Amino acid sequence: MGVLAAKARKTLLLTGTLMGGYADDLFYLLFRILTPVMIEDGYRPQRNSLGAASMAFMREHGILKDIYSEREGAGHKTAKGRKTSVRTVKAPGFGPKGILRYVLPFTVFLKLKDIGGDVLPPYDEEFVEVPMSSAQASAYDKLSGELTQALREALAHKDTTLLGVVLNVLLAWPDCCFRPEAVKHPRSRALISFAKSIFDEASTMPKEDELVELCRSEKAQGRKVLVYSTYTGKRDTTGRLKRVLEQEGLKVAVLRSSVDTSRREDWIADQVEKGIDVLITNPELVKTGLDLLDFPTIAFMQTGWNVYTLQQAARRSWRIGQHRAVRVVFFGYAETSQIACLRLMAAKIAVAQSTSGDIPESGLDALNSDGESVEVELARQLVA
Repeated sequence: MGVLAAKARKTLLLTGTLMGGYADDLFYLLFRILTPVMIEDGYRPQRNSLGAASMAFMREHGILKDIYSEREGAGHKTAKGRKTSVRTVKAPGFGPKGILRYVLPFTVFLKLKDIGGDVLPPYDEEFVEVPMSSAQASAYDKLSGELTQALREALAHKDTTLLGVVLNVLLAWPDCCFRPEAVKHPRSRALISFAKSIFDEASTMPKEDELVELCRSEKAQGRKVLVYSTYTGKRDTTGRLKRVLEQEGLKVAVLRSSVDTSRREDWIADQVEKGIDVLITNPELVKTGLDLLDFPTIAFMQTGWNVYTLQQAARRSWRIGQHRAVRVVFFGYAETSQIACLRLMAAKIAVAQSTSGDIPESGLDALNSDGESVEVELARQLVA
């Protein structure tokens, strides 16, 4: 793209998702398209790398937090002393100076709704906070307590290897507690915590009950539902969701990664022709290139971390040619790490939308708050 842009007198870029919430989302795009401007402002490659320039851009126009840690140690040769370390983390945000310098002079914000003629139908997002069952909440509290204590001890020794493990388990377990969970240290393989299964095949989880109610209600109105689940690998939930929904008399299909990308649109069309009521898939499989007009209702069982994926997947059926109002529902378990994750996603979406000239209208905006990276924010809440 940069080579082509350098050879052309005029370049027109079209995108539906300008940025994902962080200032450096725009840096590399700007450097390839507005190279003279970026170099004039001091953002130059060093040793064939743009890493330092990207960090400088973040410091100038984004949000970076320098976190200083100080601890006493006996490692000095002459006497005890204090050792200070610093690490830098980025947070969602793009300053007005950057927007004024790099976005507004070169950008036209044009939405389909601005064209007129009712090109697109109404679009609505909502967030549903689902309380856990008493047994589920009790087991989660125990699991969270043990993992939090282990994480706190590890972080005290500057060991961050547990961070990803703990956060992933606490996010996934409420949706995957139909199977036992054994949490082991990634290096020593020592058992840190164990949680037995709470639900069996004969019982349904609260979030599943909410989904069933949504799908039945939408079917009664002649509307098909697209269900997103990010757990389609090791912690696969799609098979269970399919069984739960089929037990309620709904016709369900699951789109998996085994269906080749070039065949997915035809595969979905075949399932619609067979009369399915619900399609279940991972949002990564359909986030771009597919118009799913047959599914005016979309339900997120989980969202994942990627703002681009979320925004693209949420609008799969809100396309030209859609004549029915589009409804998007986000489910999250109350008083769990899932809510903290959704808050961070809301903050990133707000930044992305405001940079694109929009006032945020996301259903997750009800959870909006200042935040930083997923791991940092969730870890801080856990060990506080």
